[in-house]
Amino acid sequence: MILADRHIMVLEDEAIIAFGLEDMLLEIGASVAVATSITEAFAMLADNDFDFAVLDVNLHGEKSYPVADRLIEAGVEFIFATGYGDAEHPERFRQVPTVTKPYSVEQIQAAASSPRI
Repeated sequence: MILADRHIMVLEDEAIIAFGLEDMLLEIGASVAVATSITEAFAMLADNDFDFAVLDVNLHGEKSYPVADRLIEAGVEFIFATGYGDAEHPERFRQVPTVTKPYSVEQIQAAASSPRI
């Protein structure tokens, strides 16, 4: 999936990482909305149609999996991002690509283009 010209939700609780990713995505021509909590992400999903999402796995001690479930229901593709290396996701998310922080926009785009089985 090419991310240029796509509306992307970034769910990330670390401001410097969120704004860095936002800048990378804006540079390739995407529009971006940043959520810093699960509650904020749910509110954004209620008011926006996203083409894609990048979800930090761990948000202030909570997992982003409920947001991932909502994205699946809405038919929105997403990837996970984590600072913990290969994250062990629940079975229902095992095929979702995961990028490890720090990442580049090329890594995000490659993960977004990964085939889902």
